[in-house]
Amino acid sequence: MPTAEPRVATRSAPASAPAPAPAATPPSPFVAGVNPYRAAYWDPSYEPGATDLLCAFRIQPKPGVDVIEAAAAVAAESSTGTWTEVWSNALTDLEKYKARCYRIDGDIAYIAYPIDLFEEGSIVNIMSSIVGNVFGFKAVAALKLEDMRVPFALVKTFPGPPTGIENERARLNKYGRPFLGGTVKPKLGLSAKNYARVVYECLVGGLDTTKDDENMNSQPFNRWRDRFAFVMEVVHKAEAETGEAKGHWLNVTAASTEETLERAEYASQLGSRYVMSDYLTLGFAAHQSLVKRAAQLGLMVHVHRAMHAVMDRQKNHGISFLVLAKWLRLAGGDHLHTGTVVGKLEGNRAATMAIADMLRQDFVPANPAAGVYFDQEWASLKTVFPVASGGIHVLHIPALYEIYGNDAFWLFGGGTHGHPGGSRAGARANRVATEAVAAGRTIEQAARECPELRDAMALWANVTFED
Repeated sequence: MPTAEPRVATRSAPASAPAPAPAATPPSPFVAGVNPYRAAYWDPSYEPGATDLLCAFRIQPKPGVDVIEAAAAVAAESSTGTWTEVWSNALTDLEKYKARCYRIDGDIAYIAYPIDLFEEGSIVNIMSSIVGNVFGFKAVAALKLEDMRVPFALVKTFPGPPTGIENERARLNKYGRPFLGGTVKPKLGLSAKNYARVVYECLVGGLDTTKDDENMNSQPFNRWRDRFAFVMEVVHKAEAETGEAKGHWLNVTAASTEETLERAEYASQLGSRYVMSDYLTLGFAAHQSLVKRAAQLGLMVHVHRAMHAVMDRQKNHGISFLVLAKWLRLAGGDHLHTGTVVGKLEGNRAATMAIADMLRQDFVPANPAAGVYFDQEWASLKTVFPVASGGIHVLHIPALYEIYGNDAFWLFGGGTHGHPGGSRAGARANRVATEAVAAGRTIEQAARECPELRDAMALWANVTFED
């Protein structure tokens, strides 16, 4: 039970001292006490406005807590509310600023937030507001942010991708098929010189680009300056030999924003078009700083989603990858890993296709069956290449093309380097198979003229990642 503060003895003021100012009194009327959250934050008659930010939460109340009360608590505690009535509520217009739970459909609670609750162009502020505190709230046993409708007016305050699909194709003069890449393997342990050797084999074999993996930063065996220099030397060599635009996505993710920007600037000085960011582990503040500098330098930004499954894999708690992908398109990035459906990583086909649409379209209609609960307008923000990566090989290419179409980026790591003929042969197999499928042919037809593709198909004929 709360106890009264002990009274403290004070010395009387001298007679000549001015009288103390009277204590401030709460504005009237103010009724102290604790009221149910639903009294102020549940409003089923509310019609969301065009400028409201809307959220769909999957909510599991704590036993003994009514779902309406739990949903109203989420609305309150992620906007203007707290556990008790406070006199200072009268100093503002809560009706203007408070969030409202306006609908509950099964275990999905729909909450509308006024646009003025959010700082312009800041994913950090959206995260702090919407998911910053309520996921630990005792009224809910589990909570997952499934979707978020960012209003047109707020979308316009974000920079979006620095390059976009159309401009990237134009800069590289590559059309009519998905882009092809490969992650260097082993992803850790190679010296900078040997690392560049693997890059060269992939590029001359037919891949458009290669890339660092998420945890290749600047380790003792491969310092970033050495890797960047050796890699860009072989990139230029491969371009001269093949007559094609080639490149390597240099991971500039570092321990500080300053170091991240320094690495990006060095990559640009070496003539690279490409840098890479682990956007979730780097953090949105640093990532948005990187995207801004990349745009100034003319660099394209490949985005890895390392750590995403910590937030999105559980069915009833966390943040869906759909939301994380929306935040990335707002913050900026030219490529984003989205899973493969057919590879080694967890991924639902309908949800993966919905995420690809969210990255590539200017308007995406609601489709609750695929996890899309709201229409989303993108206000002409540039588009993002969805990246398929993780356990894919040549036999997956027909299914990948059916899922993603042309405007996609496919990464074959083991599916390049594991070829019996080595990385160069693996790259050729992937290139021939992709060009065949994009042209309407089968990989079997293409394999008749390509021994590297025949060898790859034979090697991985029985390799799947199904349960």
